[in-house]
Amino acid sequence: MAGDLNLSNLSPAQPRKERKRVGRGLGSGKGRYSGRGIKGQKSRAGSHAMLAGFEGGQMPLAMRIPKLRGNTSKDAMPVGPFRTYTQPVNIRDLERFEAGEEVTPETLKAKGLIRSVRKDVKLLGVGEISVKLAVTVHGASATARKKLEAAGGTLTLLKEPKVKKVKHRAARPAAAEADEPEVEAEASAEETAAEPEGEE
Repeated sequence: MAGDLNLSNLSPAQPRKERKRVGRGLGSGKGRYSGRGIKGQKSRAGSHAMLAGFEGGQMPLAMRIPKLRGNTSKDAMPVGPFRTYTQPVNIRDLERFEAGEEVTPETLKAKGLIRSVRKDVKLLGVGEISVKLAVTVHGASATARKKLEAAGGTLTLLKEPKVKKVKHRAARPAAAEADEPEVEAEASAEETAAEPEGEE
């Protein structure tokens, strides 16, 4: 049959594309400058291996824009490598729970109020609540706690709130305070001795 395949009529399914051979004479079309043009940065070897963000020597955008301070400090959250994220849930969103029901990150996800149980949940005080609930979340605002407890509910925090450090004035040593009366007593004794005796 004419359609039979044999070694004389085999051909690849994908036509072969010969590689570009540059610098092989002016008649080849890619001779002399090898398709790179004359001089310039792009004619040099390694010109296409520049770092991301390189703008030809001008001041890069990353250096032109202003920066936020404290991006390496834990106290500068949510800026920097120590950034944190909490999923907000407003107090009004808890109205969809039945009275006496327990509210946890798992139940909040089941109700579609949060997306993930791997991120912290914080209860915020927007809106009102009229049902009595036992809420267990990672954090809560003072307004949310007040409204929840006013409705008869309870709040349990999975993370203890941070206690702000208050600087106190250094207390005076007890030894210094104890020495003061003795100094006053000595001064009064000297004044008594210096007074002349009155005439009788």
